[in-house]
Amino acid sequence: QVQLVESGGGLVQAGGSLRLSCVASGRTGSPYVMGWFRQAPGKERECVAAISRGTRFTYYTDSVKGRFTISRDNDKNQGYLQMNSLKPEDTAVYYCAAHYGTLPKREDSEYTYWGQGTQVTISS
Repeated sequence: QVQLVESGGGLVQAGGSLRLSCVASGRTGSPYVMGWFRQAPGKERECVAAISRGTRFTYYTDSVKGRFTISRDNDKNQGYLQMNSLKPEDTAVYYCAAHYGTLPKREDSEYTYWGQGTQVTISS
Protein backbone atom coordinates (compact mmCIF):
# COMPACT_ATOMS: atom_id res chain seq x y z
CA GLN A 1 0.00 0.00 0.00
CA VAL A 2 1.20 3.49 -0.94
CA GLN A 3 -0.28 6.68 0.43
CA LEU A 4 -0.07 9.95 -1.51
CA VAL A 5 -0.66 13.42 -0.10
CA GLU A 6 -0.78 16.59 -2.22
CA SER A 7 -0.10 20.13 -1.09
CA GLY A 8 0.59 23.55 -2.56
CA GLY A 9 -2.79 24.51 -3.97
CA GLY A 10 -4.28 27.93 -3.48
CA LEU A 11 -5.74 31.02 -5.08
CA VAL A 12 -3.70 33.06 -7.55
CA GLN A 13 -4.37 35.55 -10.32
CA ALA A 14 -4.07 34.67 -13.98
CA GLY A 15 -0.44 34.72 -15.03
CA GLY A 16 0.78 33.63 -11.62
CA SER A 17 2.53 30.44 -10.53
CA LEU A 18 2.07 27.58 -8.10
CA ARG A 19 4.07 24.49 -7.27
CA LEU A 20 2.22 21.39 -6.19
CA SER A 21 3.93 18.70 -4.16
CA CYS A 22 3.08 15.05 -3.64
CA VAL A 23 4.66 12.97 -0.92
CA ALA A 24 4.47 9.18 -1.03
CA SER A 25 4.70 6.83 1.91
CA GLY A 26 4.31 3.13 2.48
CA ARG A 27 6.22 -0.13 2.53
CA THR A 28 5.87 -1.23 -1.10
CA GLY A 29 8.52 1.00 -2.64
CA SER A 30 8.21 3.93 -5.02
CA PRO A 31 5.77 3.47 -7.91
CA TYR A 32 7.42 3.43 -11.33
CA VAL A 33 5.26 6.20 -12.81
CA MET A 34 3.56 9.18 -11.24
CA GLY A 35 1.09 11.62 -12.71
CA TRP A 36 -0.97 14.67 -12.00
CA PHE A 37 -4.67 14.78 -12.79
CA ARG A 38 -7.22 17.52 -12.43
CA GLN A 39 -10.97 17.74 -12.34
CA ALA A 40 -13.05 20.88 -12.67
CA PRO A 41 -16.78 21.10 -11.90
CA GLY A 42 -18.77 19.64 -14.77
CA LYS A 43 -15.71 18.21 -16.50
CA GLU A 44 -14.10 14.80 -16.69
CA ARG A 45 -10.92 14.07 -14.82
CA GLU A 46 -7.95 14.57 -17.11
CA CYS A 47 -4.28 13.73 -16.94
CA VAL A 48 -2.21 16.91 -16.84
CA ALA A 49 1.26 15.39 -16.77
CA ALA A 50 3.05 12.14 -16.01
CA ILE A 51 6.64 11.05 -15.53
CA SER A 52 8.53 7.77 -15.41
CA ARG A 53 10.45 6.75 -12.32
CA GLY A 54 13.80 7.56 -13.92
CA THR A 55 12.41 10.91 -15.20
CA ARG A 56 13.45 10.19 -18.82
CA PHE A 57 9.90 9.97 -20.16
CA THR A 58 7.25 12.61 -19.62
CA TYR A 59 3.79 13.39 -20.87
CA TYR A 60 1.91 16.68 -20.91
CA THR A 61 -1.59 17.38 -22.10
CA ASP A 62 -1.62 19.94 -24.90
CA SER A 63 -3.29 22.65 -22.86
CA VAL A 64 -0.39 22.87 -20.38
CA LYS A 65 2.63 22.34 -22.62
CA GLY A 66 5.16 25.09 -22.16
CA ARG A 67 3.57 26.20 -18.89
CA PHE A 68 3.71 23.21 -16.53
CA THR A 69 6.71 21.09 -15.58
CA ILE A 70 6.53 17.74 -13.84
CA SER A 71 9.44 16.46 -11.77
CA ARG A 72 10.22 14.04 -8.97
CA ASP A 73 12.77 13.36 -6.28
CA ASN A 74 12.85 9.64 -5.64
CA ASP A 75 15.19 9.99 -2.68
CA LYS A 76 12.53 12.07 -0.94
CA ASN A 77 9.60 10.07 -2.30
CA GLN A 78 8.15 13.30 -3.66
CA GLY A 79 6.73 14.52 -6.92
CA TYR A 80 6.14 18.07 -8.10
CA LEU A 81 4.13 20.02 -10.60
CA GLN A 82 5.40 23.51 -11.34
CA MET A 83 2.61 25.57 -12.87
CA ASN A 84 3.44 28.87 -14.55
CA SER A 85 1.40 31.33 -16.60
CA LEU A 86 -1.75 30.05 -14.97
CA LYS A 87 -5.09 30.59 -16.67
CA PRO A 88 -8.63 30.59 -15.30
CA GLU A 89 -9.28 27.32 -17.13
CA ASP A 90 -6.61 25.69 -14.96
CA THR A 91 -8.96 25.98 -11.99
CA ALA A 92 -9.62 22.48 -10.67
CA VAL A 93 -8.89 20.01 -7.94
CA TYR A 94 -5.49 18.51 -8.67
CA TYR A 95 -4.66 14.93 -7.75
CA CYS A 96 -1.38 13.08 -7.53
CA ALA A 97 -1.47 9.49 -8.74
CA ALA A 98 0.95 6.61 -9.28
CA HIS A 99 1.20 3.18 -10.86
CA TYR A 100 3.75 0.42 -11.40
CA GLY A 101 3.93 0.57 -15.19
CA THR A 102 6.91 1.62 -17.29
CA LEU A 103 5.67 4.49 -19.45
CA PRO A 104 3.59 7.50 -18.45
CA LYS A 105 -0.11 6.83 -18.88
CA ARG A 106 -2.96 9.23 -19.58
CA GLU A 107 -5.83 7.01 -18.48
CA ASP A 108 -6.88 7.32 -14.87
CA SER A 109 -7.79 3.62 -14.84
CA GLU A 110 -4.09 2.81 -15.13
CA TYR A 111 -3.25 4.40 -11.80
CA THR A 112 -3.35 2.43 -8.58
CA TYR A 113 -2.72 5.06 -5.92
CA TRP A 114 -4.35 8.46 -5.49
CA GLY A 115 -4.03 11.43 -3.22
CA GLN A 116 -6.90 13.36 -1.69
CA GLY A 117 -6.59 16.35 -4.02
CA THR A 118 -5.66 19.99 -3.59
CA GLN A 119 -7.70 22.93 -4.85
CA VAL A 120 -6.20 25.30 -7.40
CA THR A 121 -8.20 28.42 -8.20
CA ILE A 122 -7.13 30.98 -10.80
CA SER A 123 -8.91 34.31 -10.86
CA SER A 124 -9.27 36.32 -14.05
